[in-house]
Amino acid sequence: MKFLIGLAASLTILSASLKAQDPQKILEGARLAATLTEIQEGLQGTLSKSGRKTPITLFLRGKNIQFQFTEKGQPLRIFHMRLSDDKFDLFEIINGKTVNFDRNKLVEPIAGTDLTYEDLSLRFFYWPNPKLEGIEKVAGQDCYKLRLDKPNGAAGRYEAVYVWVHTKFGAFMRIRGHDAKGVLVKEFQVEDVMQVADGVWTLRQMQVATHDSKSGRRASITDVTLNKPSKGTLKGLR
Repeated sequence: MKFLIGLAASLTILSASLKAQDPQKILEGARLAATLTEIQEGLQGTLSKSGRKTPITLFLRGKNIQFQFTEKGQPLRIFHMRLSDDKFDLFEIINGKTVNFDRNKLVEPIAGTDLTYEDLSLRFFYWPNPKLEGIEKVAGQDCYKLRLDKPNGAAGRYEAVYVWVHTKFGAFMRIRGHDAKGVLVKEFQVEDVMQVADGVWTLRQMQVATHDSKSGRRASITDVTLNKPSKGTLKGLR
């Protein structure tokens, strides 16, 4: 009986603790960790699939983010994102001119990888009204589980996205995107993180898997690796 009373009390405390957490604040912290605050020199990395590597570079200035990549034999492609709590704009810079990026191309793969423009921009992080569904473990780490639902009229493949955010470090650890039928179509699994500023952690290695809509199994996988910023030596979390 004492055990049951103690368990009930623990669950009540946990429930109260969860209610005290603001899912919007949790998501904002994950956005900060995802966009790395302001890394002045740019962050370099690679997208790797089936032995083919595509170099990428990210330039991050708060809510203004630029990413660029090159495919073998192709000219450099440069994209600029302007982000706010209720608005998301994606542009491509062509011949020095900034033009609106076709929203219908958001779901196209980047350089033949499992990442789309929608994925690389993490635009679903800016969907409104996130819902906190509890705390779950990811790779043995306690994480807040958030549900994001696509706003009416928004472009993109996902209708609902689940995000797991580390309760201590604030970095996202897993993302699962589902289609209109509730089928899992894409999974992002963080394998390693790094500290990029005081109290700010973000991903260093991540695996992105496209799932077959019928079998539910992984159909293809792309590895994302970001290099440590050149300023200082940063220790990653395993």
